[in-house]
Amino acid sequence: MKLISDPPIPVKIQKMKERVRWMHPSFVQRGIDQTSIVIDDRRQDNPEFSFMVLGDSGTKSHSRHHPQRKVAELMLPHRDDCSFVLHTGDVIYVVGSQEYYSTNFIEPYREFLVGGDNPKGIPYDRMVFNLPFLPVLGNHDYYDVPLMYRLFTGTTSSLRRLFRYKDIEIGWHGSYQGNAYARAFMDYTAAMSPPQLERHLDRHYTAKTDTGRCLRYEPGQFTRLPNRYYTFRYGGIDFFALDSNTFNTPSPLPATQEGEIYRQELRKRRHEIDREELQILKICDAYGGKLRLNPDKPSEAEQLDELSAKLDQINEIKIDIEKQLASHKMPANDFEQLEWLRSRLIESWNTSEVRGRVIFFHHPPYVTEATKWNQAQTLAVRHSLRWVFEQVAETLGSLIKERPIVDLILNGHAHCLEHLCTTDTGFADSHINCIISGGSGHRPRYQRRGGTELMETFAEIPGKPTRKVADSMLFVGRHDYNFQNRLPYSCVRIDVLDGRPLKFIIRPLITERVKEEWYNSELEPFVI
Repeated sequence: MKLISDPPIPVKIQKMKERVRWMHPSFVQRGIDQTSIVIDDRRQDNPEFSFMVLGDSGTKSHSRHHPQRKVAELMLPHRDDCSFVLHTGDVIYVVGSQEYYSTNFIEPYREFLVGGDNPKGIPYDRMVFNLPFLPVLGNHDYYDVPLMYRLFTGTTSSLRRLFRYKDIEIGWHGSYQGNAYARAFMDYTAAMSPPQLERHLDRHYTAKTDTGRCLRYEPGQFTRLPNRYYTFRYGGIDFFALDSNTFNTPSPLPATQEGEIYRQELRKRRHEIDREELQILKICDAYGGKLRLNPDKPSEAEQLDELSAKLDQINEIKIDIEKQLASHKMPANDFEQLEWLRSRLIESWNTSEVRGRVIFFHHPPYVTEATKWNQAQTLAVRHSLRWVFEQVAETLGSLIKERPIVDLILNGHAHCLEHLCTTDTGFADSHINCIISGGSGHRPRYQRRGGTELMETFAEIPGKPTRKVADSMLFVGRHDYNFQNRLPYSCVRIDVLDGRPLKFIIRPLITERVKEEWYNSELEPFVI
């Protein structure tokens, strides 16, 4: 039985448009840009500021282990110094359900919320942040639980025992195609009557940008996002938040003998991991029956966490394989969003007051984490961004000179903290710094064994040349030391310096669990 499903890209796009009443006449008549916000904190013009980045955090505690809360505690001493927090996605595991917002988000980040001294009293769809908290959608925030699984888990105790591992973070509900995330963070205007909508727009869409009126983000009062992708300007830097779940479709497999051989390899791999999943399920069933695994005991909580992480990883591989096998019949990527990014980047480069550009989204285009570096979705996102950057570079010509199209790319998805820098790729994505902050709660993973250099084969170029496209400069993830399993969880503080060209001080914040003990540390800051 398929336990997790990922909605098709057109469904994701259309559902999100409906929730924010995309291009509704009331927005159009007022000249409102539904992709922009202004952070009204009276500090947005200061060229020196700091912000924090975290991602892949949305898990609950197991026994005395609550990595997400430990990371939140790392963030607290920096709260007053920082202007906002960026979240790179996977806010809630495993299927983005509203059932888990209280335990998996509100409780661990209570100090960042108005009324956080009573977190259980905060409805997930009524959150107000005292420090701007700006997320993007992760794949888990879109995932759903098939109806048949919900029926079985609700009515058949033996199947609930069989799928006991899913009780960790799956209940009756999934995300309903991203609906829970939309209600939690976005300006969900779909349920408003016409008079309510008119009053709402006149009250909250009062800020002005070069593209028209837009939503005013007011910390402590009104902290909603206008869309699944959006932009804001702070300290002379344009930030672009993207929804990478809608431009991660793998390239179609060729209708050749080579393509058919690869399809057979994918089917074989899927069969192998199905068998691996069944073996783990049998272990879970034994625990759920005879052994009765107790999540309140540290050693058994560790086993639950390990099993959950393995099964989550299997689900990711299965979904990636399914996307590749179906790529010949899947629709094109979200070119509406990519065109928006292209035009906004060009506009940003032609605005003299803008001194830099940062983009953040979930799926990393460059990564060396063992489970993500060669995923088809990773390459798809890389190629989508490369297409945008090539279009921007062609339009701007000599204006960009030797500078990269964007100064910094921030991602999650890979359960680690990593700093990479692209090489001369031969395209407009050259010499870009990338920070992956996806180690903020879900179990960390290893770096790949293939080393720190990322190579790419360019199938579209005659001869299919292979060359290095990125170097990993720092990797903080799961590792073994003196036969001890060490699990470092992380987030990042980034200090933005005044002046041009843009400079950032990167401050990695680490909390590491070794057996039953936790150790906090700050790695040596570095400048990019």
